[in-house]
Amino acid sequence: MRLFSQNVKVDALKRVPLFEGLSKKELAALASATDDLQVEPGTILCREGRIGHEFFVIVDGDAEVTRGGKAVATRSGGDFVGEIALLTTKTRTATVTATTRLRCFVLTQSAFRRVLEESPSVQIKVMKALAERLAADASG
Repeated sequence: MRLFSQNVKVDALKRVPLFEGLSKKELAALASATDDLQVEPGTILCREGRIGHEFFVIVDGDAEVTRGGKAVATRSGGDFVGEIALLTTKTRTATVTATTRLRCFVLTQSAFRRVLEESPSVQIKVMKALAERLAADASG
């Protein structure tokens, strides 16, 4: 089921820090690897303590982020969750549950890896963004 245009996806993906160095063409390749979803309130996108395999970009609707059963944040249109699952097999640090009907798109770890294998330039730019984030976290 197609819910979003390629442009909507590209615009959303360019706001993700991990992808900020990618060209429009590279973002389009990532966007093409995503699947559109519409989920009902109460649907769990990510469960704390479980290994993640996908990254979600919320286009519209709201989701609650909880840790240890306590609400810590709300995510809504333009927000994203789970990008670290694209790069590692660590367990999720929070549970994310739709609180309204949610329209989003998802990039799975396997689809992301296919894009990286097909495009070394995307690989390099993602590694650079990740290294910059790690350096900023280490110094701050």
